[in-house]
Amino acid sequence: MQPFIRFLAIGWTAVLMISSPAWAESSGAPIAWRTAWNQELFTEAAREHRFVLLDLHAVWCHWCHVMDEETYANPRVRALLRLRYLPVTIDADADPNLSSRYGDWGWPATIVLAADGTEIVKRRGFLPPAEMVAMLQAIIDDPTPGPSVANMKLAHAQTSALAAEQRSTLLHVYNELYDTTNGGWGNVHKYIDAPTMEYTLDAARQGDETAARRARQTLDANLHLIDPLWGGVYQYSDSEDWSSPHFEKLLAFQADDLRLYAESYALWREPKYLQAALALRDYMVRYLRSPEGAFYVSQDADLSAQVTGHDYYAKDEAGRRQLGVPPIDVHRYSRENGWAIRALCKLYDVGGDDAALEAASRAADWVLANRALPGGGFRHDAGDIGGPFLDDTVSMGQAFLSLYRSTGERRRLAQAREAMDFLLHHFRDPQQGFFSAPAPAGARGVFRDPVHSVDQNAEVARFANMLYRYTDDGAYRKAARQAMKFLVASAAAESQQLHADILLADSEVGAAPIHITIVGGKSDPRAQALHAAALRYPAGYLQVDWWDRTEGPLPNPQIQYPALERAAAFACTQSTCSTPVFEADALQAAVRAAL
Repeated sequence: MQPFIRFLAIGWTAVLMISSPAWAESSGAPIAWRTAWNQELFTEAAREHRFVLLDLHAVWCHWCHVMDEETYANPRVRALLRLRYLPVTIDADADPNLSSRYGDWGWPATIVLAADGTEIVKRRGFLPPAEMVAMLQAIIDDPTPGPSVANMKLAHAQTSALAAEQRSTLLHVYNELYDTTNGGWGNVHKYIDAPTMEYTLDAARQGDETAARRARQTLDANLHLIDPLWGGVYQYSDSEDWSSPHFEKLLAFQADDLRLYAESYALWREPKYLQAALALRDYMVRYLRSPEGAFYVSQDADLSAQVTGHDYYAKDEAGRRQLGVPPIDVHRYSRENGWAIRALCKLYDVGGDDAALEAASRAADWVLANRALPGGGFRHDAGDIGGPFLDDTVSMGQAFLSLYRSTGERRRLAQAREAMDFLLHHFRDPQQGFFSAPAPAGARGVFRDPVHSVDQNAEVARFANMLYRYTDDGAYRKAARQAMKFLVASAAAESQQLHADILLADSEVGAAPIHITIVGGKSDPRAQALHAAALRYPAGYLQVDWWDRTEGPLPNPQIQYPALERAAAFACTQSTCSTPVFEADALQAAVRAAL
């Protein structure tokens, strides 16, 4: 009964304020948005006895636009903000630290904080005007933090591997959330979650027929979200049957889906999966690539407030062109470029797409020239407020490692190592995993504690582990295990959440990858054919080295192969290596025999 009484009281207060002269005087004034996030905001809020309202939005986000047009244009909302709030609007894509902290709450996300930096309320998604008015007035009446701001403290894990019971619990959630009717995990928004699909493809490769059926059902359903005219995948469907797309096209989704369709083609050789990958590649290079070769962030869902994606994307080519092209966010972030590079490398690996590899290499060189920090890390944008951010450096590190596997170029492995060394120096928490960004100087309230993200620690664990396999550097093995300890603790605390990323990291860190080494000169056509065959092997957890004796020993000094008169390949698993394979057509059979 108490919440209902409180709501009535809030509504009555709002009615009284609406009729007051002060309200009428201020209601028409536009919101004085701040657009920079810094600690001075809280100093000003304390001085003026205000709350800080953080509006986290995205350029591409349809409901963010609706929030601007309806909620923040509402006179009652404007008046309350003017009365007691310091409103700040931030592009979440531009600030990885805020997006890591509040990614579960948007977009749009609405966060209200006290002047001391403590959180009062966190709200997810679009808030209608009346709901926003009620919330703003309720905070003025009683600024006590609500249930949405409860913070969960993780116990420190003593082990870097999941216990059997933890793994069973995570698998139970993974299985329970699968939608057997429509495909995909969950029953709200439908899209391909990359770690979940990767985990499922790995299980399918090992002969799990249920996993194969789930992967193919989901991949096939997701084809409905690919634009049939221009390519590119829409962000998600808000209907269970994948038939109601939200039309924004994010580079993150293009890259993930491109990589996963390429991996699926390598596994099943289904032409439709290769065609999907090519459609995503074509969209990326035509619409999201800058003249210099770097990739932009996203394309808006809507052409304008008057022409939404539902109307626009239903038109044919001529109809679209007559109206124009939805806006593209032309920021070039290191993180997104790293994701694109990995995807393009995978397409090259499975299909020999030279243009994809050239695009990946060109983007990598642009980021190195324009976003690199001393010591091997990367800025997010041309100039960051805050940072550096873990996401940018781990993404680019993985990109360099992908380029090394695709090309055998030692400089790419060196660049990956530099990125990992930067992560160790700047983002390792002595107590618990890796954090998303260092806490800013003078931070208040919740911002004194850096964010530790499950998905980012999973990526660090996988990246560090693979670098360890390539180099035998114990520091990287230790880093992978440290990230895993955080993931083990998170698995215990979030046992009812879908966390295929934890399962995936656990399976990789705990076992050696399939490892194929080519022995032969890089100008030797036979060695080149063997290397191409190695890249085509259908495995997500795959290490490929190319030993050209003119370049010195392999980066991992523990691995040695005989000097042969002709080019050969060797396939190794956890405990077994094949005899030399001289013909590219025989390589996949040799790997399977070694398993």
